[in-house]
Amino acid sequence: MKAMQVNDYGPASDLTLVDADKPTINADQILVQVGASGVNPVDTYIRSGTNNYSASFPHTPGNDGAGTIVEVGANVTDFQIGQRVYFSRNLSGSAAEYAVCVPTHTFPLADALSFAEGACLGIPYTTAHRALFGRAHALAGDKVLVHGATGAVGLATVQLALAAGMHVVASAGTVEGANLLRAQGVQEVIMHNQEGYLAPYQSLQNGFDVIIEMLANHNLDQDLKALAFGGTVAVIGNRGTVDINPRDLMARDAAVIGVALANVKPEELERIAKAMLPLFEKGVLKPVVRKEYALSELAQAHEDVLKSGAQGNLVVRIDA
Repeated sequence: MKAMQVNDYGPASDLTLVDADKPTINADQILVQVGASGVNPVDTYIRSGTNNYSASFPHTPGNDGAGTIVEVGANVTDFQIGQRVYFSRNLSGSAAEYAVCVPTHTFPLADALSFAEGACLGIPYTTAHRALFGRAHALAGDKVLVHGATGAVGLATVQLALAAGMHVVASAGTVEGANLLRAQGVQEVIMHNQEGYLAPYQSLQNGFDVIIEMLANHNLDQDLKALAFGGTVAVIGNRGTVDINPRDLMARDAAVIGVALANVKPEELERIAKAMLPLFEKGVLKPVVRKEYALSELAQAHEDVLKSGAQGNLVVRIDA
């Protein structure tokens, strides 16, 4: 089969298209013919061995993907050959024509979604759902800031929050990003590259009940000043250290919580997938595919996913 691989930690340019053996499965696994592979920042961390991530070699990148089941292990009872699924944290890498998956991280793909859209679900939508509901316990009517809202997780968060009846404020760094957010239904868009953009919200009266933070090392100190009483900052993304004044937390009885998809137990993953499935079927949730790449273009996708100004999901097509 065709696959993109690296033989050691290094830059995206080391990724090479190879002919690899088609993987085999054991009795507890599923083999999926991949239709599309999602590209997320974590894939680049694993490939380069940064942020405490590691890999075994040769390494095929890709946690997320969507496709069709072609083999089912003898002990697997909830899936069948020919079923359309999406998956995350697979065992062999999704930047390949086939991927070995496990039932705990494989879920039915809504008929309303393409494989390219399905490849956007595993990390972005599951992370967004857990951040909003599982960690920040956001409720209908809450005032929510999605801080850095035009990337894959940010857009998923915006859609989930709007669907749940929250008052959503979202930030963008470009005019194009702001227009994208308005097209998603956001009424209040702020530009996070403007001086003092959070100042109007930095009081107990105007603060946020929940802030979903995509770049804590840049924003957390100002986020704390923009919380309402009892507010919460849920940290999804971070690329460094930051100084804060704990009195900003104390004055508001506020909290900062971390969100990491790797910590989610299978039972919760299943609940999240079941909660979102009818919303995908009805079109309430709809992934935004910013760009599709050929499998041989994975290196460029790895470069692009780390650039600022993201406007949706990056997806690699797998042409069998």
